[in-house]
Amino acid sequence: MSESKMIFIGEKESFISRVLIKKAQEAGAGCGFVPWNINEISANLDGTSLITLFMEDGETPADDVLHYLSDSMDEKGLQMIIVGENYDINTVLKKIREDLVYKVFPRPVDNAEFASTVAQYLEKVDEGELKKSILVVDDDPQYLTMVREWLKGTYKVTMANSGMQAIKWLGKNKADLILLDHEMPVTSGPQVLEMLRSEPETSSIPVMFLTGKGDKDSVMSVVALKPEGYFLKGIQKEELLEKLQEYFILHK
Repeated sequence: MSESKMIFIGEKESFISRVLIKKAQEAGAGCGFVPWNINEISANLDGTSLITLFMEDGETPADDVLHYLSDSMDEKGLQMIIVGENYDINTVLKKIREDLVYKVFPRPVDNAEFASTVAQYLEKVDEGELKKSILVVDDDPQYLTMVREWLKGTYKVTMANSGMQAIKWLGKNKADLILLDHEMPVTSGPQVLEMLRSEPETSSIPVMFLTGKGDKDSVMSVVALKPEGYFLKGIQKEELLEKLQEYFILHK
C-alpha cells in the first residue's frame, strides 16, 4: 500500500509500543522503533515521512531531543503523531510547533484508529497530497521539463507553457508558489504577475521569477511588482531547491 515509512520514537520498547507498531505494520505502514536520542533519530530520518512520539510512565524526551525533532521536521517537511498521557502531551506541545503535529492520541489509545491514521497519512504522502504545490510557467518546453525533474521529488509540480494557460489553470486549482519566466510571447511574465495581483483569488499567491532576463531594466521593472524572488536560469538544481526550502520554512 504505502511506500513511505514512519519511525516510532520512545524511551524504550514496551508491550504497548510493540502493539502499536505491529498494528501500523499490519495496516501497510513501514514502521520501526527508534530510541529517543539524537544520534539514533538522525540515523533513521532518511526516507521517513512521519514520526510518532510515544510516551509512558510520565517520561518525556529531553529538551535537546525535542528541539532536534522540531528543527528536523521543519527542514524535511515532516509531521508528528504524539501518544501519551494528557499532561505529557501538553508538555511536549509547548515545545513543538502546532503545525508540525498531525494528531494527538491521549492514552489509552484506540489501536485501530492509530493504525488507520498512520496508514491514511502515509497514503497522502505517497499521492503527493501533502507536498507544496508549485506551478512552473515557461514557454521553453525543455526548460520546463528540466525544472520539473529537479522539483518533482520534493514538490507537487504543474507546468504551463504560457501565461494564459497558467491563468486558466489557476482558475480551477491552487498553487503554493509560482515560478514564472519573464520573456514569453503574447503575455509576458510581468504582465502575468500584474494580472494575478489584480484578482482577489490569486493576489496572495507568491511568485518568483526564474528567467534568463538579467539586465538592469528588466530586473528593476519586475522588482517594482514585488515578487518573492528573482532567479536567473543559470541557477543550479541544488541552489534552487535550497532557496525554495528557505522560502517555505520562513513563510509557514
